[in-house]
Amino acid sequence: MKIIIVGAGEVGFHLAKVLAQEQNDIIVIDRKQERLERVSESLDVMTVEGSGSQLSTLEKVGVSDTDLLIAVTSIDEVNLTSCLLAHKLGAKKTIVRVNDPEFLSAKSPLNPEDFGVDLVIYPEGLAAHEIVQLIRRSSATDVLDFADGRIQLIGIRIEADSPLVGKKLRDVSAGYQDIPFRVVAIQRGIKTIIPFADDTFRKGDQAFVISKTEQVPEMLRMAGKETAKFERVMILGGGRIGQHVAEELEEELTVKLIESSKETSMKLADSLRKTMVIQGEGKDIDLLATEGIMDMDVYIATTRDEEDNIISCLMAKHLGVKKTIAHVEKLDYIPLANTIGIDALVNKKLSAATAILKFIRKGEIVSVASLHGVDAEVIEMVAQKGSRVTKKQLQDLEFPEGAIVGCVIHNGSVAIPVGATKINPQDRVVVFCLPGAIKSVEKFFS
Repeated sequence: MKIIIVGAGEVGFHLAKVLAQEQNDIIVIDRKQERLERVSESLDVMTVEGSGSQLSTLEKVGVSDTDLLIAVTSIDEVNLTSCLLAHKLGAKKTIVRVNDPEFLSAKSPLNPEDFGVDLVIYPEGLAAHEIVQLIRRSSATDVLDFADGRIQLIGIRIEADSPLVGKKLRDVSAGYQDIPFRVVAIQRGIKTIIPFADDTFRKGDQAFVISKTEQVPEMLRMAGKETAKFERVMILGGGRIGQHVAEELEEELTVKLIESSKETSMKLADSLRKTMVIQGEGKDIDLLATEGIMDMDVYIATTRDEEDNIISCLMAKHLGVKKTIAHVEKLDYIPLANTIGIDALVNKKLSAATAILKFIRKGEIVSVASLHGVDAEVIEMVAQKGSRVTKKQLQDLEFPEGAIVGCVIHNGSVAIPVGATKINPQDRVVVFCLPGAIKSVEKFFS
């Protein structure tokens, strides 16, 4: 597939990295030479200096025979113009990133079809939704839905006092046979492990586990993670992410939002129905104490200063807040969450890239998702008639190294697989894959 990516920032770089691993023909366009140099030094893709909103640049890269153009710069006008031109010149599909949610409004006089756009991505909205999901699944560090919400993959941090520490996977499974689950990955330091039955849980591991959604609370208790009922939330930062989180939570929880700008605070106070909006600085410990931070169940930091977000979350954790979530801009910070004591780090650019990858997947793939800080993907696929994956039981398949089957949905019934499980044509299957195994896994299902 020939894919043009307009914008070599974090979103564009991450997309180019993932798509290049799958043997796609990738061209990255950006006006800044230093960004292109980073891409060229790290990835085997073509780079072109210029603007995707200029006709000459698009003609230079052969947009007329392009399968997909993805415009992900930080400027909406450039992204929309790039998609409009690409569509007019013959590109088969286009994806646009927008930073202004008004474009998504039903009242807008323009809609995506007017620009020839097939998918619109709004990173702030995606990040806010991710934060809300983490709050609703209180003890998890990551939450992904599959099989129309009937299956969840969750991240669990293995603390020193967890009953799982020192136990082998096979022993844990044998001791909890009434709770069907499957450990599909363990993040240990900077290494992602596809575990086997004889692997042992260690203190500090980040375990990723698939289970039926209704059994997730019991599974969390098994790991020593009681599911807490959250009632009070404090949000630092009244930007779009903070505002969207407050809008989604204020009907079910008590929400306080702290914003440093007087003008923004007044606007938020007018637009948010039940959220208490406070003007002040998140670094002001006296203010936080006065507003009851020690009584909060959740603290969320979403300001533009990622260092402030991290530091304030650490402070909140020290003061006894049960769950802390910080938004960060640098992808390099994501793996640090597990080691520095913050419950979850969210990155809007990674959320956007994940949503774009879901759209790009074709054929037998139903959906795809990425995990923060883990260089891997979780793919929901449909087994085709005559495909290799339907020929034998799982234990005899010689399934690709670096991949593991997490669950199987057969005739609407969800099952956590064992070695004797046999996948049938049209079964939906959730697979955890390291990057190098994705193409091999796709071949098993096609």
